[in-house]
Amino acid sequence: MTVRTPIRHPAVAGRFYPNNPAELSTMLDGFADSNSVPSPAIGIVVPHAGYIFSGHVAGAIYSRITIPSRTIILCPNHTGFGVPLSIMRRGSWQTPLGRVEIDGDMADALIAADPELEDDFDAHRLEHAIEVQLPFLQRKTATRLVPIAVGVSGWSELERLGRAIGETIQSIDRSTLIVASSDMNHYESDAVTRVKDARAIDPLLKLDAKRLHDIVRREGISMCGVGPAAAMIVAAGILGATRAELVKYATSAEVSKDFARVVGYAGVIVT
Repeated sequence: MTVRTPIRHPAVAGRFYPNNPAELSTMLDGFADSNSVPSPAIGIVVPHAGYIFSGHVAGAIYSRITIPSRTIILCPNHTGFGVPLSIMRRGSWQTPLGRVEIDGDMADALIAADPELEDDFDAHRLEHAIEVQLPFLQRKTATRLVPIAVGVSGWSELERLGRAIGETIQSIDRSTLIVASSDMNHYESDAVTRVKDARAIDPLLKLDAKRLHDIVRREGISMCGVGPAAAMIVAAGILGATRAELVKYATSAEVSKDFARVVGYAGVIVT
């Protein structure tokens, strides 16, 4: 009996980024910084909006890092579908640039390390926040993927997930990159968003996952990927991280010219 492995087909190609491979490659190359010298990173925070708005921030991050053979991408669950902590343990993700294979060994180890993680396709079917990262990775090198949609917000759950990721990477492959896919504050004025985002970025740069989690909730900062970012910081701490750098910050107003209702974008590298 042949067992079919799932293929996650693009959900937002042609909307968030070009569906045509040549056009997409040209756009990605335009976001790249040719003056940057890539170096290894433990984790990154990178936005996931349409490329026209946030691609230049994502491009600045991906230009600065080397892409290893394994990548774990954590994203928020915008759709509400699927189980609270959704991982795919088999199959591949299709983009206009080809397929990215799921790292089944790493996924299995993560499920063993955190029993709250469940093998689930539904949470990923229409979720854009991992999909938009993949062409940036593909344009640089081949990597295997572990996709995790984070639909939980409690600190204990996020800390447990982060510890599971850090300890699993320690035991399997310390070069693994952890990507936290997140935009920052949503749909307030440019002035308010910049103030709120600065408050969230401060604990992020200090690698203080608990304070990041608490300040976002307490001050009403609508950072959609605070859970993924907090879990990434916990994992990075286990892996010996000592530094976080804000590489680029922007808001959607820089493109839309609508300063009344914006989304913030931060690109951070953790080493």
